[in-house]
Amino acid sequence: MLGMQGVRELWQSGRTGLGGPFSGTGRVGPRLCGHRPRAKERKGGRTPSSVSRARPRPAPYPGPAPGSILRAGPAGAVARLGYSAGRMSYPGYPPTGYPAFPGYPPAGQEASFPPPAGQYPYPTGFPPMGGGAYPPAPTGGFPGPGGYPGYPASGGYAGAPPAGGAPSYPGASPGQGFGVPPGAPGFSGYPQPPVQSYAGGPGQIQIPGGFPGGQVPSQYPSGQAPAPYPNQPAAMTQGTQGTIRPAANFDAVKDAEILRKAMKGFGTDEQAIVDVVANRSNDQRQKIKAAFKTMYGKDLIKDLKSELSGNMEELILALFMPPTYYDAWSLRNAMKGAGTQERVLIEILCTRSNQEIRDIVNCYRSEFGRDIEKDIRSDTSGHFERLLVSMCQGNRDENQNVNHQMAQEDAQRLYQAGEGKLGTDESSFNMVLATRSFPQLRATMDAYSRIANRDLLSSIGREFSGNVENGLKTILQCALNRPAFFAERLYYSMKGAGTDDSTLVRIVVTRSEIDLVQVKQTFAQMYQKTLATMISSDTSGDYRRLLMAIVGQ
Repeated sequence: MLGMQGVRELWQSGRTGLGGPFSGTGRVGPRLCGHRPRAKERKGGRTPSSVSRARPRPAPYPGPAPGSILRAGPAGAVARLGYSAGRMSYPGYPPTGYPAFPGYPPAGQEASFPPPAGQYPYPTGFPPMGGGAYPPAPTGGFPGPGGYPGYPASGGYAGAPPAGGAPSYPGASPGQGFGVPPGAPGFSGYPQPPVQSYAGGPGQIQIPGGFPGGQVPSQYPSGQAPAPYPNQPAAMTQGTQGTIRPAANFDAVKDAEILRKAMKGFGTDEQAIVDVVANRSNDQRQKIKAAFKTMYGKDLIKDLKSELSGNMEELILALFMPPTYYDAWSLRNAMKGAGTQERVLIEILCTRSNQEIRDIVNCYRSEFGRDIEKDIRSDTSGHFERLLVSMCQGNRDENQNVNHQMAQEDAQRLYQAGEGKLGTDESSFNMVLATRSFPQLRATMDAYSRIANRDLLSSIGREFSGNVENGLKTILQCALNRPAFFAERLYYSMKGAGTDDSTLVRIVVTRSEIDLVQVKQTFAQMYQKTLATMISSDTSGDYRRLLMAIVGQ
């Protein structure tokens, strides 16, 4: 056995790492040999005999730097490569600069990029910040020949009046009218005919009406205020271009007898009914209805309903209704029951004159005992509801004079409310389109195309959707060319599989004494087929015969 002295020496050799059998094991050696260190030694103290031989304890190793390489030495020491006290070096750090963007700065302009603050160029066509009209409002009169950039090229819209029918804009050649900017595709959703010109040309359908004397000013004299717009051509006024005119030598009693005979007995003579109804004005039909009740004590409408059915019945009843009552009845029919026919509301309220709308509102209240505004609020919502309520007031400016300064301001306001900002200020569009006269709206549309390099109809298509988009577009289409709007509605009522007979009947009846001649001519220009041809291919029987008689075929 080892003596106490031998154990002590063995323990000291393991403690100081001098190569004993327990070297490198620290205090484990003495424990394994059964020696229990004194309390002072367990707390890290040293005996006097070992102090002089103990080596200092090394500082803790902070760990290798990221990306450094570790190499183990023969004695287990670690050599650290790429590490320096207080600083670490990463590959590619700090950066020496970001790679240049392809094409920036432009070749030969490296010294001027980036430009100083406040000198960044605006993109072409963008109105400068800080307000103000863009382009600058003309001073001292309207521009001379050449006009504004992007001024509409020669050509107008389908069914527009011939030379003398509307004034041209400054810088435009005589006969030039409202058109789209050069190279533009035309107003979105508004079919354009192959030939569009106010001036007469080969193959173009002539439309009567125009300025007195047929003179069209080519441009306004410099320094003078623009001349006011004249009244609308005859083609756009009531009672002049309808296909149905009052019958000469009219006799209500005789016509009542013909109708009574056509319905008496077995069967019905539909041809006799067609001959009378299609060749009498609405006012004359009301007199026939009164004479029939006086002579026979029966209601003509009830007798007709008992003898007819389907689309023929709907068409005959529409022809015997007074125009105002028929509009009010159509609106009530569009809102009662489940669902709402928004297209009918738009077609009537957005196309009628102020007086017609006031008469419709009063008739709606007296005949149906209801407030049309309340019905609209209960059946619609949002900005579409507000637009229809605005239309119900019948307060559109109907002055035919045009304020070109106001047109420029309105165009700028509409641009800033839509294309010129993030989001859309719908109330600005509602205010302008619901209050300005149709000639004023035409001037506003022209000014807008110069500011935005895009026509107002397409901008509304980009900023709005659904029923409110359709309503706003209807107002602008009627300002441009009312017959073209109805021609488009007729076309889509018969296009494709099936026929929207209610729309077909409503438009043919309501325009038959107003502008159905213009609608027919515009239809032929826009779709390269006649209205009669399309009606003939989509309808049949007595219903077709009566429609063809109304459109004048």
